Amino acid sequence: MIDLLLAVRNLLRNRRRSFATFIALAIGSAAILLFGGYRKNIEYTMHTAYVRGGGHLQIQHRDLFLYGSGNPTKYSIAGYEAIIDTIRRDPELGAMVTVVTPTLQFGGIASNFAAGVSRTVLGTGVVAVDQNRMREWNEFDLRQTAPPFALAGAPADAALVGQGVARVLMLCEALGVADCPQPSVTEQPAGEALPDDIAALAAGEAPAGPAGSRGGGPRIEVLATSPGGAPNVIALEVMRAELQGFKELDEVYLMMHLPQAQRLIYGREAPKATAITVQLRHSGQIEAARARLEALLKERAPGQPLAVLDFRELNPFFVQTVKMFDTIFGFIFVLIGSIVLFTVGNTMSTAVMERTVEIGTIRAMGLRQRGVQRMFVLEGMILGVAGTVAGAVFALAFSAVLNQLGLTWVPPGSGEKLPLLLLVWGETTTIVGTTLGLILIAAGSAWWPARRASRLVIVDALRHV
Repeated sequence: MIDLLLAVRNLLRNRRRSFATFIALAIGSAAILLFGGYRKNIEYTMHTAYVRGGGHLQIQHRDLFLYGSGNPTKYSIAGYEAIIDTIRRDPELGAMVTVVTPTLQFGGIASNFAAGVSRTVLGTGVVAVDQNRMREWNEFDLRQTAPPFALAGAPADAALVGQGVARVLMLCEALGVADCPQPSVTEQPAGEALPDDIAALAAGEAPAGPAGSRGGGPRIEVLATSPGGAPNVIALEVMRAELQGFKELDEVYLMMHLPQAQRLIYGREAPKATAITVQLRHSGQIEAARARLEALLKERAPGQPLAVLDFRELNPFFVQTVKMFDTIFGFIFVLIGSIVLFTVGNTMSTAVMERTVEIGTIRAMGLRQRGVQRMFVLEGMILGVAGTVAGAVFALAFSAVLNQLGLTWVPPGSGEKLPLLLLVWGETTTIVGTTLGLILIAAGSAWWPARRASRLVIVDALRHV
């Protein structure tokens, strides 16, 4: 205790230099924590978006992820309804699972025949009610509310497209898409009616009754082939064009109701799905849920080569982004740690030079080398504790104020603006790790000047001018 009080008094002897060192430590600590909060915001935002869109786990044919991009329906799951029913009835999974829903992915050609344009698309059939429920997941309590799924409550022949698809198919004006430049051509093709044979085929596959009634949106035709190679075409009413996070996806994105997609691909054959999406209550349950799902699949679907993949395996961009920001965080910590090292080291070296006679005096009075060394290391540690704690308090206060300003940004892989948050509060590991790391660096940087001070020759120190 006496050594601690003495170290504090020594620091207060030169308040200006000690205060400058304290400020440098506080700013460095705050900068690290604020960037750490920004990094966590990106991680949690992307994590939430991927789980809302594709669940925590997906049951797929084991080759779909690697080889299914060319022909996804080749790797379909037969009897998917029985598998879903088994998952819902399982008591162990019942405590973990919130949504289990099938999806069907397929490739096709979408066309706006009246405009004379078409393009390849990557279609997905979903259960709209389940997708709406999945959008409610918010384990990290982010202040972002996903809008209702546009297909929920829509007619059976409704569809969503990416804004890139709408642009190519000349649907921007009809869908009210802003910032949609028109192609630089001198003549537009004259609008013509859909050929009778294609119109009859599309009409034959259109759903009957009120669910399939026509709305006021523009219509497109989608051509696809069954797993056996037979072509089929349906007419869809485009409800909305939604911007996707990546241009490549935005220009092929097509989403529709699952029964409509199954009718397009399988016709009157038994419908299948290319994946079964499983959303959990908490991300920490992924491994336990995966193990249980694999056991159930071996029991209920032994004849199908199915695999259970988590959202990180299905979305390598998420993992790469998190690793990139972790690397940047580590680089910033090393950079600021180096600044702290030299700042505290310079402060302690100057203190040793100014107090050379004092060091010689206390050494002559019987204080050992270890005592002198401990005195200067304690001073560096006190500076480290005071500076890093002040920096942590400032980071918490600044992040709390900024989080109330309602700032927004567009994160990687997203097409919508989301709240810009600095998630410092609650990140105990980051706060404690940063604080302890900088304290150790401050104490370590004082060690070399302290060692030099403890090795001064007493006679030489006493006559130092």
